[in-house]
Amino acid sequence: MNTIMSIKGKVKFPITLDAGVWIFDDRRIDLNTYFIQDNQEENDDEEFTVVSKHWDRVIKEGNVAPPTLKSERQFEKVKVLTGTFGILFDPFLKNAEPFEDASELVIETETEDIRMPLKEGYNLILQYSKEGKPLRDDGPVHILYSDGSNQHDPIKNVKGFRVE
Repeated sequence: MNTIMSIKGKVKFPITLDAGVWIFDDRRIDLNTYFIQDNQEENDDEEFTVVSKHWDRVIKEGNVAPPTLKSERQFEKVKVLTGTFGILFDPFLKNAEPFEDASELVIETETEDIRMPLKEGYNLILQYSKEGKPLRDDGPVHILYSDGSNQHDPIKNVKGFRVE
C-alpha cells in the first residue's frame, strides 16, 4: 500500500503527504471521541458538589499522587496502538497556498474524482488509522466531513488532491 499522496494543481507549493508518519504528529485527532457531543449542561451546584466530594475524599483518604511521566507515556503508547485517528486537512491545504482563482478541490480516488468547493476542503478530516492499524485495504486515508455526516460511509481509496 502506498501511503504517499499529493496536493497539486492551482497551488503555489505542491505538497507531498505521507499518512504513515501522522501517528507521531501532535495534531492527531482521536476519532473515537471527536464526533461525540457532550450535551450535558453543568450548573454551578453540580460543579460545587463534585469539588466538595473530592475535598471530602482528600481529607478522609489523603491526596493521591498525580500520574508519573512514565505512566503517561505508557498510556499514550497504548492509545496509539489501539486508537482510531485522523488529522485535519486544513494546515496542509493552507501550506500549499491555493491561487486566488482556485475554487474547487478534487479528491482523486481509484474509481472517481470527487469535487467540492475549496472552502469545504479546509474542513475535511483525513482518517489514517482504525483501531491502531493503518488503512491498508482501502486507504491510505478515508475522508470525513467535520460534521461527521459521512462517518460511517467515508470517501475511501484516496490517491491525491487537486486544486482547480
